[in-house]
Amino acid sequence: MTQSSTTLNVAIQMDPMAAIDINGDSTFALALEAQARGHRLWHYLAQDLVFRDGKVTAKAHPLSVRREAGHHFSFGAPKTIDLGSDVEVVLMRQDPPFDMAYITATHLLDHIHPKTLVVNDPTEVRNAPEKLFVTRFPELMPPTLITLDRAAIAAFRAEWGDIIVKPLYGNGGAGVFHIAPGDENLNALLEMFAQRSREPVMVQRYLPEIRQGDKRVILIDGKAAGALNRVPAAGEARSNMHIGGRPEKTPLTARDLEICEAIGPILREKGLLFVGIDVIGDWLTEINVTSPTGIQEIDRFDGVCLEADLWNAIEAKL
Repeated sequence: MTQSSTTLNVAIQMDPMAAIDINGDSTFALALEAQARGHRLWHYLAQDLVFRDGKVTAKAHPLSVRREAGHHFSFGAPKTIDLGSDVEVVLMRQDPPFDMAYITATHLLDHIHPKTLVVNDPTEVRNAPEKLFVTRFPELMPPTLITLDRAAIAAFRAEWGDIIVKPLYGNGGAGVFHIAPGDENLNALLEMFAQRSREPVMVQRYLPEIRQGDKRVILIDGKAAGALNRVPAAGEARSNMHIGGRPEKTPLTARDLEICEAIGPILREKGLLFVGIDVIGDWLTEINVTSPTGIQEIDRFDGVCLEADLWNAIEAKL
């Protein structure tokens, strides 16, 4: 922790405080660090945003946090705050799905940024959904197809045999399917996706390296800051920790740094201060800009304080 020379008003747009995991939630770690620096915290939900007469306000609670299970936060009396004039920083940290409600929140926050610093830049968050932003770097990705066209999907499967099918705008591993050679469920799966949404799906070559883990690398202002490995549970093709993935200490490899150096300047240019990328083997699979996680696990494994590094970067922008 580094004591800040200036007290900031920080509004955190996130999910309900009562439901967070204080030992894994990155937003909680960021709130603790901000509070330790003397900053004043406010909490509100995305649904509390109001646009009227050119101003964006939210009914927010003064927030205090502590690392005490079952008693990890306290709210003050709610107050309507003007996000364009009453606060210096907004942390946009609500979880996806990246749906129209999420997109609308980015449009509203566009009205206050950059006068009020929004982390991450709402325009760039809107333009960078995880599974689409990564397509800007095809040389770093595994073979990938995005489409609704069944014939194109069948041809991709015929070429690669073992594939992963997933929704474009989901999160946390929801709706991710491993279709092995000989699996007869692909058509039924595509029918199910079509019934639920008009969105294309993402299809990728299955990477057997997933059995050794899916690495989360954190970048702060475009620079690699740390990593952890997430190993899938037995019989599971997904490594997300909330569905049983096991976090492990891992170093940043030469390939990880090569990927970060390729994408870092673009992240920095776009005002994407806090980013988590997913790397399986040598391949970049996602660039998470909405609400990346993993800093508490990396802190414990590596004896670092990534939340302090991020706040240093935020304060430098101001």
